[in-house]
Amino acid sequence: MRRRFFPAVITHETWEGFHFAGHEIRITEATDCYGAVVWPSALVLCYFLETNSKQYNLVDKNVIEIGAGTGLVSIVASLLGAFVTATDLPELLGNLRHNVLRNTKLKSKHQPCVKELSWGIDLEKNFPRSSCHFDYIMAADVVYHHPFLDELLLTFDHLCKNDTVILWAMKFRLEKENKFVDRFQTLFDLEMISNFPSLNITLYKAMRKDSMKASLPN
Repeated sequence: MRRRFFPAVITHETWEGFHFAGHEIRITEATDCYGAVVWPSALVLCYFLETNSKQYNLVDKNVIEIGAGTGLVSIVASLLGAFVTATDLPELLGNLRHNVLRNTKLKSKHQPCVKELSWGIDLEKNFPRSSCHFDYIMAADVVYHHPFLDELLLTFDHLCKNDTVILWAMKFRLEKENKFVDRFQTLFDLEMISNFPSLNITLYKAMRKDSMKASLPN
């Protein structure tokens, strides 16, 4: 999960290099906003996807990443064969689209889609329940220093069907944000599947409560 920093020599662009799914991935960051930086939780999730690709086979699966930021997780999921929708706030889409296109064009089985998603806003309009079905929801470090935790929970709830699997990497920081886990568990069954104590990061798998019962025949 180590990163390498490449200063710009000829151009004005700097980028960081990562190696996942058999590819060198170049990520352009911005230092003026939380959402345009690669955080350790994203590296943890990418590492998990790569090393557990048999158990969590993403080939031809429909995947959405919320709070995609620089797009690293979406890129890795795409390189592993998924149909990917990478989402974030409007002001982050330019850099997100740039990173996704640069690292997946002619490399991925399915070209990813980059789409605006402001948590809790116009969810049915932009992601109608009748036509949007995601096999996986990816989230890395989305619970961090923001007042929109109610909207985040609403977004998880809207996007998640009974058979949708949520893979969520979270770094524990503040008590208010930590309590979000308790609220999350009112709607979803939560299972810790990996833990990195030195980073204070936990990787969770979640599904809608009673989804197993709902899938059983009457």
